Amino acid sequence: MTARTVSTTDLPFPVVTRGKVRDVYDLGDRLLLVASDRISAFDVILPSPIPDKGRVLTQISQFWFDLTAPLCPNQTLSGPDAEFPEEVKDREELHGRAVVVKKTQPFPVECVVRGYLSGSAWAAYRQAASANGIVELWGLRLPAGLRDSDRLPEPVFTPTTKAHSGHDESITFEEMAGTVGNETAGLLRDRALAVYEAGCRHAESRGLIVADTKFEFGERDGEILLIDEALTPDSSRFWDARTYEPGRPQPSFDKQFVRDWLQDLADREEWNKESPGPELPEEIVRGTSERYREAYRRITGRELEAG
Repeated sequence: MTARTVSTTDLPFPVVTRGKVRDVYDLGDRLLLVASDRISAFDVILPSPIPDKGRVLTQISQFWFDLTAPLCPNQTLSGPDAEFPEEVKDREELHGRAVVVKKTQPFPVECVVRGYLSGSAWAAYRQAASANGIVELWGLRLPAGLRDSDRLPEPVFTPTTKAHSGHDESITFEEMAGTVGNETAGLLRDRALAVYEAGCRHAESRGLIVADTKFEFGERDGEILLIDEALTPDSSRFWDARTYEPGRPQPSFDKQFVRDWLQDLADREEWNKESPGPELPEEIVRGTSERYREAYRRITGRELEAG
């Protein structure tokens, strides 16, 4: 049976925002976050939804929020489908993809943690390498001679701006502190590293590597909370530990499958990486959906319930 897809939602509450994936509604003193099946690449929302994607993102996040709550409180008030307004309970297609959360004031930075050198970080590392072997990146000094997908000596905190459109831009810790204050910057860094390291320990027990990830935090009544999502295939790079081989790009349980197909289109000059994006072939949609569900299986140890 083909899974039902949700490209957008229309609920009888004020809309706070419609992001690349989530529709956010105002419930007064709370927010309702609904993860759609939209998928974006190269900052373009594509016209082809990915079955089960939103349900995977919501339920994986809830798994991690529960696991890491002793390390860092989070904004969730109820798990998927619990204590929702009747307008949501009566919508079968929303089951498993929505969550009620506390309102917070989000910090204007993305808290990125990297344990491995991959993707844009690998490209930046190669560009930063100097003739004397010294590599200065993100305001940090890294060892010379690292390869694509190599493990870093220790996880590094590499914050970015939070762009509403276009690309987030890397900033140093000092630049971040200039925006949010020294004490807050230190707390965000420490909590991001702690949650990442806890995630890595669990993932390792499940045969997965968390190469890198990004977190968002918000403040409510003086308390810093982990918000939005945590350690999902949209916000993280997951690799299979059994097939991990440094020195080359690694297959990952995320939308890299889509990016690779789109990049091939761009290389053939059949798409200019601007909106509107192309329709995805059925095999790409199906393969991407399976990668998201496999990430859920591997992380949680259970099957995603039918939607």
